[in-house]
Amino acid sequence: MSNKQVKQLDRVIIRFAGDSGDGMQLTGDRFTQESAVFGNDLVTLPNFPAEIRAPQGTLPGVSSFQVHFADHDILTAGDAPDVLVAMNPAALKANLGDLPKGATIILDTHDFTARNLTKAGYDANPLDLLGDANDPLGEFSVQPVDLTGMTVEAVKEFGLSRKDAARAKNMFALGLLSWMYGRPTDPTVAFLEKRFAKVADIRDANITAFKAGWNFGETTEAFVVQYEIKPAPMEPGTYRNITGNLALAYGLIAGGVQSGLPVFLGSYPITPASDILHELSKHKAFGVTTLQAEDEIAGIGSAIGASFAGSLGVTTTSGPGIALKSEAIGLAVMTELPLVVIDVQRGGPSTGLPTKTEQADLLQAMYGRNGEAPVPIVAPQSPGDCFDAALEAVRIAITYRTPVMLLSDGYLANGSEPWRIPEIDDLPTIDPAFATVHNKTVPGKRAKDGTEAPETTEFWPYLRDEETLARPWAIPGTPGLEHRIGGIEKADGTGNISYDPANHDLMVRTRQAKVDRIAESLPPLEVDDPSAKDGQGAKVLVIGWGSTYGPIGAGVRRVRKAGYQVAQVHLRHLNPFPKDLGEILQRYDKVLVPEMNLGQLSMLLRGKYLVDAIGYNHVRGLPLKAAELAEAIGGLVADAEGIEVNLHTAEEAIH
Repeated sequence: MSNKQVKQLDRVIIRFAGDSGDGMQLTGDRFTQESAVFGNDLVTLPNFPAEIRAPQGTLPGVSSFQVHFADHDILTAGDAPDVLVAMNPAALKANLGDLPKGATIILDTHDFTARNLTKAGYDANPLDLLGDANDPLGEFSVQPVDLTGMTVEAVKEFGLSRKDAARAKNMFALGLLSWMYGRPTDPTVAFLEKRFAKVADIRDANITAFKAGWNFGETTEAFVVQYEIKPAPMEPGTYRNITGNLALAYGLIAGGVQSGLPVFLGSYPITPASDILHELSKHKAFGVTTLQAEDEIAGIGSAIGASFAGSLGVTTTSGPGIALKSEAIGLAVMTELPLVVIDVQRGGPSTGLPTKTEQADLLQAMYGRNGEAPVPIVAPQSPGDCFDAALEAVRIAITYRTPVMLLSDGYLANGSEPWRIPEIDDLPTIDPAFATVHNKTVPGKRAKDGTEAPETTEFWPYLRDEETLARPWAIPGTPGLEHRIGGIEKADGTGNISYDPANHDLMVRTRQAKVDRIAESLPPLEVDDPSAKDGQGAKVLVIGWGSTYGPIGAGVRRVRKAGYQVAQVHLRHLNPFPKDLGEILQRYDKVLVPEMNLGQLSMLLRGKYLVDAIGYNHVRGLPLKAAELAEAIGGLVADAEGIEVNLHTAEEAIH
C-alpha cells in the first residue's frame, strides 16, 4: 500500500518538451485525452518547429506541448508551466525562461551528454551544479530521472534495438505524469493497442514503458507527493476533446447537412490548415467531396465551380494562400456565389513562422482584393467555437450569396478543449432557396402593324431579394434558367455584361449594401460588465476578436478578483460589425484592443467609430499572456478612475 501524500490542487500547467523526434506532441495529446476523460476543463498549446527535421539536440529543434487542466472553467493554456518535463539540454534551455520560481523540472539525465550540452549552448552540465552556490536551477524543484535508461531496461524483453527501445521514453514519462496527477490509464493503453496493432513488439514495448513510468512514480522515493485535481463542473451533455481544425471540419459538414447541400472542398495543403482537408476527406458518407488541388488558385477555382453547380463550395488555406486566392475571391464577389474561405492564420510575412500563431490577416481579409470587393468576415474565439463559426459562415454565404472569410489561427487550429456536442435540433436550418422558375415579367414588343405581343417571363440572374439583396441561385441545367456569369461587370437585373458607368456605380454600392445588410441578422452583442448591474458601470472596455478571447477573459478575471471594474466584449463578426457596436464603444472612457498584430482591429474601430482605441499588441508567434494583459488593463483602470491599482491580490487568489 502506498503511503505517499496526496495534495489537492485546483489547476496545473504542464509542458512536455524535447527533440522533434521525442514524441512530445503525442505525449501531450495523450495526457490531454486522459484529462478530458477524467472530466477536467482544459486548454492546450502545441508548439513545434516548422522544419521537417530541425538539427537534433539544438534549440531550433525543440518541440513542446503545454496542457492547462483544472477543476473549474479556464480560458487559456496558461502563461507559465508549473511542471516542465525536459528530455534533453536544449529542451531545458529553450523553456527555462518561461518557468516561475518554484516550478518542478523533471529532467531525462540520459541525454545530458557533453555533445548535447555543447549543441544547446551550455558551458557546464547543470546537473553537476545541483545544490551548489552557482546552481542555475536553484530556484526550481529539480527531479533528475534516467527516463531513457529505465525505459530501455523495462522493454528489453521485446528484443528491440536500443534506438527503438529508447523511443518509448515518452510513454515512460507519460506514465510517470499520469501517476503524479491521478490520470486514468486505460484510455492510453487502449490507444496504444490500436495504434500499434500491426506491430506487436512496438505495441507491447510502449504499453510496458507506460506502465513502468506509472509504477516508478508509485514506488520511488523521489516523488513523495501525488496531486489530485477534481473534475470541473460542466453543463449536462456529451463531451469530447476537440481541436479547432477538427471543429471547423465538423462545422462545415453540419452546414452541408443543415442546408441539404453537398460539400465540396477544393484545397491545397498548407500549415496550419491541412488537417481540415485530411478530416473532410474521411466523410464521403455525409456528401463531402474533397479535391487536393495542384495549387491555391486551382483549389479556390474548383470550389467556385462547385458553388456554381449547386454545392457548398469551400476552400481552406493560411495567409500566403489568401494572397494567391485574392483574384478568385473577387470573382466570387462579382458572380455572387456562396463560398466559404477559411484562413487559418500563421506568423508572416512570406513563409514567416508557419507553425506559430498570429492574427495579422484581418486587413488582408477586409481589403486584400482589387476593386471594391466587400467580403463578410467571421472569427471563432476558441477551438470548440470553430464549429459554430463555420456554421455561421455557411449561413451567411448561402443566405446572402457571397464569399465569406473565416479567420481562425494556429493557436485555435492545434489547441484543444472539451466541447459539448450539440443537439441536431438546436442547429439552424439553412435554406439555399434555389431558383426553379422565371422571376421577371417582360412586356411584349410592339409589332410593325401596331399590335402588342403578350407578356413573357424570363430568368434574370441578378434580380435581388428585397430583404437580403441576394441574387437568385439557379443550378445549371434547370430548364428555362440558362444564364451566364463571369468576372466582367454585370448589368443590374439581367446580368448581361455592362460597361455603363452609372450601372457600375450602382452595382458596387449594391454589393456593399448586401454585405451591410447582414448586420440586420446578427444578435445584439453580449457585454460582460458585472458592475453595470449596480448602476455604476466600468470605465474601461476590453474588446477583442478571435483567439485573444481566452487571454482577455483571463486577464479581465484577474483585474476583477483584485476588486476593480472592467468590461469585456468579443467580436465574432468583423465585417459587417454588429449594429450596436458603436453605441457600446461610446459608453466607456477607455477602450483597449488586445491583438496579435500591430493594431488592425484598432485601426478599423478608429476609422468607423472615431473612438480612441488603445492597442495592446504583441507579435511573438505565441498567444498573449494573461498576466501581462492584466497589468495593461489595470493601468488603464488606474488612469480612468484616478486610483492606484494593485493586482497582487488577484495573483494570490488565482494560485
